[in-house]
Amino acid sequence: MKNRINITPLTNLSLVDKVEISITEYIKQNKLEVGDTIPKEMEFSEALGVSRTVIREALSRLRTIGIIETKKHKGMVLSHPDFIQNFEKVIGTNLLGDETLKDIFELRLILEMGMIDLLFARKTEQDLVELEKIVTKMEAKNSKSTLFSLENEVAFHGKLYEMSGNTTLQRFQNLLLPVFEYVHDHKLPNTETYEYSKKFVSHRELLNYLKENNIKGFRKGLAQHLEPHFNRVLNPTKV
Repeated sequence: MKNRINITPLTNLSLVDKVEISITEYIKQNKLEVGDTIPKEMEFSEALGVSRTVIREALSRLRTIGIIETKKHKGMVLSHPDFIQNFEKVIGTNLLGDETLKDIFELRLILEMGMIDLLFARKTEQDLVELEKIVTKMEAKNSKSTLFSLENEVAFHGKLYEMSGNTTLQRFQNLLLPVFEYVHDHKLPNTETYEYSKKFVSHRELLNYLKENNIKGFRKGLAQHLEPHFNRVLNPTKV
């Protein structure tokens, strides 16, 4: 007798999303891993009580986000999804609303403050040499160190992400550059007139903390450096 797939049948054929959920539940319940094969369309169709057309559409969704792929002589197998690539597809549409852009920018602030320990554990002398070149170039171009030039921000902070040694973090930072540009141009305070609660910490000072291996000073300094950004998202009516 043919083995049946142990999935609760669905009765509403129009809910492709429910079929998709059932298939992903099947993957989790059976503890399948990348490279494992999954049942054929007909088997899912019989187990769920829906047409192959519905199954095919649900599988197409999973294929689009990289969860499954079709291999010759093996059929459908589980693949390693590239979730950053899926973010790229969404952000590339330019359809994100202001609230989502704000949330993503807040995520940037969280990431930068959260990666400090990795940064200090993995930085190299060559990293510091490259940061020195970036800061020197900034200072030559702009005497007003408190101005948040997008070019300067991307160059300096992008290097920090690189120094973290976390590939996903680096890709995420590159992915968010268009978001940074939008928020920088439309949502940030005027840093020429912004009054810091303590003092502005420049890129040069942050670099010095790195050179001195002063993680406590860097952590505090980065928070002060990003104060206008934090203040903007935490107190939007006061900036």
